[in-house]
Amino acid sequence: MSDLPRKAVTRTAKLAALPLGFAGRATWGLGKRIGGMSADLVGRELQQRTAEQLFKVLGELKGGAMKFGQALSVFESALPEEVAGPYRAALTRLQEAAPPMPTRTVHAVLKERLGENWRELFVEFEDKPAAAASIGQVHRAVWHDGRTVAVKVQYPGAGEALLSDLNQLSRFARLLGPLVPGMDIKPLIQELRDRVSEELDYGLEASAQQAHAEEFAGDPDVAVPRVVHQSEQVLVTEWMGGKPLAEVIASGSQDERDRAGQLLARFLFSGPARTGLLHADPHPGNFRLLKGAEDGEGADGEDPDAWRLGVLDFGTVDRLPDGLPGNIGTALRMTLEGEAEAVYEMLCEEGFVKESVELDPDAVLDYLLPIIEPAQVEEFVFSRGWIRNQAARIADVRSPAYQLGKQLNLPPAYLLIHRVTLSTIGVLCQLGAAVRLRDELEDWLPGFLEGTEEDGPYDEYDAAGEAPA
Repeated sequence: MSDLPRKAVTRTAKLAALPLGFAGRATWGLGKRIGGMSADLVGRELQQRTAEQLFKVLGELKGGAMKFGQALSVFESALPEEVAGPYRAALTRLQEAAPPMPTRTVHAVLKERLGENWRELFVEFEDKPAAAASIGQVHRAVWHDGRTVAVKVQYPGAGEALLSDLNQLSRFARLLGPLVPGMDIKPLIQELRDRVSEELDYGLEASAQQAHAEEFAGDPDVAVPRVVHQSEQVLVTEWMGGKPLAEVIASGSQDERDRAGQLLARFLFSGPARTGLLHADPHPGNFRLLKGAEDGEGADGEDPDAWRLGVLDFGTVDRLPDGLPGNIGTALRMTLEGEAEAVYEMLCEEGFVKESVELDPDAVLDYLLPIIEPAQVEEFVFSRGWIRNQAARIADVRSPAYQLGKQLNLPPAYLLIHRVTLSTIGVLCQLGAAVRLRDELEDWLPGFLEGTEEDGPYDEYDAAGEAPA
């Protein structure tokens, strides 16, 4: 059996301790305010102590707790610097690693899923995992045909742990809200819980990854490893080297940050157009910057324009056979053009404004414009300061933006697209990347250019992502 701490009593006790700790700190905070400390200062200290306990527990548990931690970590850049700074390293560890599964358990899973003679499938197999995350860990190996491969092995009992953790976390989601100002945590947990069965199904993941690998084969900007073998609880794919995006965030050059940011935005918008699938887990642990010849054909270590983005982990995808909805591009374009009435009418039609609610179209436009500021200019520098200002504007209960935001509604069909977009923006801000976002919107988002709702500009691209001569 795995050492994954999944016994109900153990896991529940660890998670149940979180809200008790939060309550204790709230009492401590009240005492501090009575003692004369300012509310803002007490709030920061509470946030800092809450984050410290939360990330410690999430890192120990893996499972759904780990998955939630990874989803939350991309919003780290929205936290005040004095809170985010001490935990940036811990958040990066959540994105890249977790305590490993015992070797005996790995071998038992491989024997059960690949057969008694599983070792004959490999020329070499490294027992020490190269990476570990929420539901499985990855081992480097050499396949019997000589290819270097990544062997993803699912933790036994991962499904039970995922559901148990997310159910427990949902019970006190409201208490986690202050960690990311302006974000409602409960729908995030619910959406993660709804997709548990998909993420556990390595057959679905293999299908989604292979579809991307075939579509992006030979692409000058994006690389996806091909699937080599798949069975229940085991997925074997081609190995991908490169520089993890977490390292680029921590210590990358500005060239690395800018190129990674541009390619991440390009992949976000081009993926659904080209494959009918949206990669729905955009945390830094799932991306690599491929720079040298050893990273793949076409990479050039000296020329940033030749660097490519390596994409991993297709366990969570949104199926969009027609690409991203054209209404998103149309609404963005009309917002940029200041067409308040038209934007408001479309939001009402799509269910973003409930029939029982009546809002001022100009106020809605004022609410949206700062959010889409990156699309207003030729090149936008994403930064932690910018996203913090956005979060503070939306989270300030005294502001009109807060009141209006509470009256808007997010239709279920847009929930995952919304989360992926926010997560990608969070990563871009962590990178501090200068990105020509408008170029990507014009190239790939149907509706953003007037008259492209039905036939988006991506229809003119071939399978390698290149425009026809």
